[in-house]
Amino acid sequence: MCGTCGCTEGEQRIDARAQGEGTSRMIEVHLDIMAKNDRYAAANRLHLEEIGVLALNMVSSPGSGKTTLLVETIAALGPSAASVIEGDQQTRRDADRIRATGARAVQINTGKGCHLDAHIVGHALRDLAPDRDSVVFIENVGNLVCPAGFDLGEAHKVVVLSVTEGEDKPLKYPDMFAAADLALISKTDLLPHLDVDMDAVVANALRINPALDILPVSARSGAGMDGWIDWIRAARSRVALGRPIDTAAE
Repeated sequence: MCGTCGCTEGEQRIDARAQGEGTSRMIEVHLDIMAKNDRYAAANRLHLEEIGVLALNMVSSPGSGKTTLLVETIAALGPSAASVIEGDQQTRRDADRIRATGARAVQINTGKGCHLDAHIVGHALRDLAPDRDSVVFIENVGNLVCPAGFDLGEAHKVVVLSVTEGEDKPLKYPDMFAAADLALISKTDLLPHLDVDMDAVVANALRINPALDILPVSARSGAGMDGWIDWIRAARSRVALGRPIDTAAE
């Protein structure tokens, strides 16, 4: 549903241009799509807040190691404390990997779509039925462009950047890093084999978003994973504290 990669929004905007309706019509279509998405996102957020569930929108380019990171994260949290919405254009491979941990997972295949939207995530949340006070990880389609602009109702966007991608990704894809609350610099176990300046990675990310939390991690070696788990638990505690009191349970 965006004009960047040729999915639904792009098709609608091209149609508007072909019909000679001009720039104003293209803007109208774009704003309507985003407004609808924001309404669904607000409904998702309200539902998640009511049941005290922390939702994290995991975003990255393809191959950053998100799924491996989630497998190890679930092992640390416990499969009953986490569930996953998996977004990919095709296959159920990632959802199968998550289910092998004992955690619940719902696979969304977007076809030609380049990101998840709030409407489809809302349906996935109903199918997933996350437990109260748990964590839902939304593993978005691998793409550092389109997911930046779409609110899914999550509490935080977490951008995953592999050390194999080099130092300049935050500068090339600033919207994603500006939208995120946390950056996980993944695959740090590979640093001895790479010519990557970690200080430059951090500096470039902070140049785009000075408030960004940054944690270097390796799902393979376990380095930095304790800090990531602590971050999740702190965020989950904030969600629990902000949840309205369930008077019916008193």
